[in-house]
Amino acid sequence: MKHLAAYLLLGLAGNASPSAADIKNVLSSVGIDADEERLTKLVAELEGKDIQELISQGAEKLATVPTGGAGGAPAAAAAGGAAAEAATEKKEEAPKEEEESDDDMGFGLFD
Repeated sequence: MKHLAAYLLLGLAGNASPSAADIKNVLSSVGIDADEERLTKLVAELEGKDIQELISQGAEKLATVPTGGAGGAPAAAAAGGAAAEAATEKKEEAPKEEEESDDDMGFGLFD
């Protein structure tokens, strides 16, 4: 990830095709050692490709990824609705009387 971040920083700075040496310079400027194997693989895979085009293609792919959480919503809402109705009925049957607490010793928060 650090190699890709350095590659993208160089791209934003105007270097359309950063080399492995360029990426090493960026990483070493902040005290990070570059992994030669990953660096050469990254440079080889991105060689000759436009950074902005790759980012837009990635964004399109991410738009189709389900984010979860919506799969069981109707069933959960139905079950939750029944439980909520039962809870409401219980509340209506037994109203609670509120008791005064002496925890504040007669003083309010803003007195």
